[in-house]
Amino acid sequence: MSPKQKILAFLARRPSATGGELREHLHLSRQALSLHLRSLLETHQVVRSGTTRGARYSLEGKAEKPAAIKRLLPLRDCDEDRIWSQLALQLSLDRLLRPNVLAMVRYAFTEMLNNAIDHSQAEHCSIRFTVTPSLVSFDIRDAGIGIFHSIASKHRLPDEETALVELLKGKTTTMPEAHAGEGIFFTSRIGDDFIVRSHRIQMEWKRAKHDVFVSQQRNLAGTAVHFTVHRSARHKLEEVFGEFAPAEYDFQFQKTRVLVKLLRRDYVSRSEAKRLLVNLEKFREISFDFRDVRSVGQGFADEVFRVFANSHPGIVIHPEHASPAVLAMIKHVRPGTPPTILSQ
Repeated sequence: MSPKQKILAFLARRPSATGGELREHLHLSRQALSLHLRSLLETHQVVRSGTTRGARYSLEGKAEKPAAIKRLLPLRDCDEDRIWSQLALQLSLDRLLRPNVLAMVRYAFTEMLNNAIDHSQAEHCSIRFTVTPSLVSFDIRDAGIGIFHSIASKHRLPDEETALVELLKGKTTTMPEAHAGEGIFFTSRIGDDFIVRSHRIQMEWKRAKHDVFVSQQRNLAGTAVHFTVHRSARHKLEEVFGEFAPAEYDFQFQKTRVLVKLLRRDYVSRSEAKRLLVNLEKFREISFDFRDVRSVGQGFADEVFRVFANSHPGIVIHPEHASPAVLAMIKHVRPGTPPTILSQ
């Protein structure tokens, strides 16, 4: 059987396949597969759908059609696991999605729906769950109190922007007796694109850039959440948990990364540092990500890397992506700091 015939036979047994799946099962090199696929695409025996990274291939006439389910859910007595089971059955997710993608989507969807159930104070929420040949995504929208307003009110924070920063640190919740405050932190890191929008704030986490982007939008009542992951994704839920809840910490959520730029680009005062450090004593290892931060003052650096570090000797702290100017100020306030603290 020729390579082209093997490709056609492989695709005849499934709705679609990625280039990686074809190479793995047919033992073809990337170059060889590309050559044969180009020929099959030109003769219209095979069709391609999705972006370059998430491209999928299928036989002509057998291409998988996008599927979507929209529902309006009453939140009283709503059970997120029951809703997930219904969606998974209706969309045949066990058949369509790789086990690692299925596990990530299930975690993200049930966590975000549970947030709406327990925290939104809304009567209903709308959900939209979509599966395309290359992506799986969901949207959850409620008209409740608003996620950032809820956190700011409960923790007596000065504004919703500060609530956003607290949320991204992890372990921030308005119901500590029932929630660990981990859902959004981990959901934001397992998807390829994760957006939370409430009132005038939109937060978007992009996995490819390993970065968060915050913008001001038109006012939106309540909270809207959007989650997307490529169906060809290779990373696993346990890998993401392992990064922040590793074996050396008994698999507990003890590591976090703080994106310093989210409050401002220039930090000067000791009071700004204290604001950033709120609740970080809950962790045993903290990475301060200084990307896009232009400068820090002596008071700010001293409060974080000397005062806080000396007050919490059991916590490992270190900067990431610090410019030479920022790193020089850290070294100035804490001369002789061990390399593990100043690693970039």
